[in-house]
Amino acid sequence: MPIDVASARGPAGRNNRPSPGRPGLSETVEVSLTFDDNRLASLVFGQYDQNVAHIERRLGITGTALGNHLVVKGTPEAAEKARRVFERLYARVQKGGTTLTLGDVDGVIQEVTVQGNLFPSAEITADNGREQFEQIATRKRGAVRARNAAQSDYIKLLRANELVFAEGPAGTGKTWLAVGHAVSLLEQGHAERLILSRPAVEAGERLGFLPGDMREKVDPYLRPIYDALYDFMEARHVDRGLQTGIIEIAPLAFMRGRTLTNAVVLLDEAQNTTSMQMKMFLTRLGENSRMIITGDPSQIDLPPGQKSGLVEAVNVLDGVEGIGRVRFRDVDVVRHDLVRRIVTAYEAAAHGEAEADRNPNPRRRPLA
Repeated sequence: MPIDVASARGPAGRNNRPSPGRPGLSETVEVSLTFDDNRLASLVFGQYDQNVAHIERRLGITGTALGNHLVVKGTPEAAEKARRVFERLYARVQKGGTTLTLGDVDGVIQEVTVQGNLFPSAEITADNGREQFEQIATRKRGAVRARNAAQSDYIKLLRANELVFAEGPAGTGKTWLAVGHAVSLLEQGHAERLILSRPAVEAGERLGFLPGDMREKVDPYLRPIYDALYDFMEARHVDRGLQTGIIEIAPLAFMRGRTLTNAVVLLDEAQNTTSMQMKMFLTRLGENSRMIITGDPSQIDLPPGQKSGLVEAVNVLDGVEGIGRVRFRDVDVVRHDLVRRIVTAYEAAAHGEAEADRNPNPRRRPLA
């Protein structure tokens, strides 16, 4: 894949770095990339070059795509980072041949950024194929790579520990990656069963009596897990697994007294468990089993004054051998960029309220 680099001087702007020699001017380089396969190049650029436009916004460069040829202009650092991103994307579609989503593009940008912070530029250039983030693989979906450092750490913890806690806001991939990891263990023969559980607590609503058998009553609460299952497994395999008991839906209230062996056990929305429920669930872990507990402590739907079992458990079990814990932040949201901004706004508002509670009258002086 031929690459040409040229330098130029241009007017300083928002995305330009001022030149120390001549104030008001910045150094701009031009990087030309030519990909071998036109069809794969079109997958990299995206429909109507949307991936190119996305990378332009993220890295502060300009990109012009024509056929299998791409010209990138920007500061030397930004242009070099963009080059590595496009090369990594091209290598990815060469392996998979599938359409890239904007989330995949963001993941590669994060990967290249982290790699640039860890390794010298010369080392990166010499070994550009180095994969930084971890991945999970299933038969239906193939390899799914982490989109940020927190997700990569999460996958590492899932592989290394028998019990993993994952906390963080919506849209960070906590449940989705947990289901993917569980399915991969099931397909590789490392587990015989997949057990899914979730506390049946409404999010601020009272749904009343739900008709049907136990599974039909619990299904609405487990819909996000079902969606992830169908993402990683063929529908017929999911349905067969549910019929044969390989995939089991186990309401949290029905877990007492069981010992779960040779299984991957996933508890979702764990912030809505009570202390007693969480202790009961944790002690169900049997021989050759893995347990994954996910939740968002900022979205507790328990009655006022009720302590969250998740919040208590991560504090009590901190530092216990064999237990991993990952905490996602608002910057780790991968669902949609607007979701990331919404979560950030709510966290900022909550932090402001906490500050106000600690100091309700900051200007009032003590009485003399």
